[in-house]
Amino acid sequence: MVDQGRNNHTEVSDFILIGFEVSPELHLLLFLIFLLVYVMILLGNIGMMAIIMTDPRLNTPMYFFLGNLSFIDLFYSSVIAPKAMSNFWSESKSISFAGCVAQVFLFALFIVTEGFLLASMAYDRFIAICNPLLYSVQMSAHLCMKLVAGSYFFGCVSSVLQTSATFSLSFCASRAIDHFYCDSRPLQRLSCSDLFVHNMVSFTLSTIIILPTIIVIIVSYMYIVSTVLKIRSTEGRKKAFSTCSSHLGVVSVLYGAVFFMYLTPDRFPELSKVASLCYSLVTPMLNPLIYSLRNKDVKEALKKLLEKKNGIL
Repeated sequence: MVDQGRNNHTEVSDFILIGFEVSPELHLLLFLIFLLVYVMILLGNIGMMAIIMTDPRLNTPMYFFLGNLSFIDLFYSSVIAPKAMSNFWSESKSISFAGCVAQVFLFALFIVTEGFLLASMAYDRFIAICNPLLYSVQMSAHLCMKLVAGSYFFGCVSSVLQTSATFSLSFCASRAIDHFYCDSRPLQRLSCSDLFVHNMVSFTLSTIIILPTIIVIIVSYMYIVSTVLKIRSTEGRKKAFSTCSSHLGVVSVLYGAVFFMYLTPDRFPELSKVASLCYSLVTPMLNPLIYSLRNKDVKEALKKLLEKKNGIL
């Protein structure tokens, strides 16, 4: 039986991405929506990185983290969007086994890295508001580099373990993935293997790697709220909260969509697809908008950059 499972596993050379189950007439509309969102992701995140790198006033820990956040958003959406758009015009809608492995690995890498990066940003805001006099000392360039490197390290470890656990399964039920990209949850439905080990790996990763980031964010904001409420000036409280509102908005959108997806029962796959769409494409599109619209420094830097370009023209 074991040999039969292995043979079935090795025979899989590609998968079929079912995508959204809509009438063919709506494929063009969905393609245009995906294209518009992806173009906005490219423009927004590349623009954000360009602003941060070219304006000396943004050479601070907060914007260093924000630049890395834009980099991650740009790349993990690029793992999903191009293939999803091409499938609207493809009759086979197939993805190679290697391509599926790459999608699962890269998406898990970037999404977990983003979780750790958001926790680092929460810690940065905690130091800035609760201990402002020592901010420049405690949030040194060396520490910021270590936090970002650690985010990528834990993202890579998590991704290797999750991908290995997923593709050690035997896929003998079907090749059709009921999703618009390769993800471990719909891949589980295709497996005829015992999912105990896979589920234990997923649970352990969630407990050891994902849970601490949520705890750091929650505890940081508990201290931030406590400190801000002690400020007597209404203007001072408003200014303090404004420095955190953008980050809190990004955290809420990302974690809200992730929790919604993984708490949605398997019998509602279309809801899972909508939630996946939120954190794979909508969140990377909204992040630059949230930070640019809510942040005075970014708006001034963008205005300065546009004026410089107009002057050259």
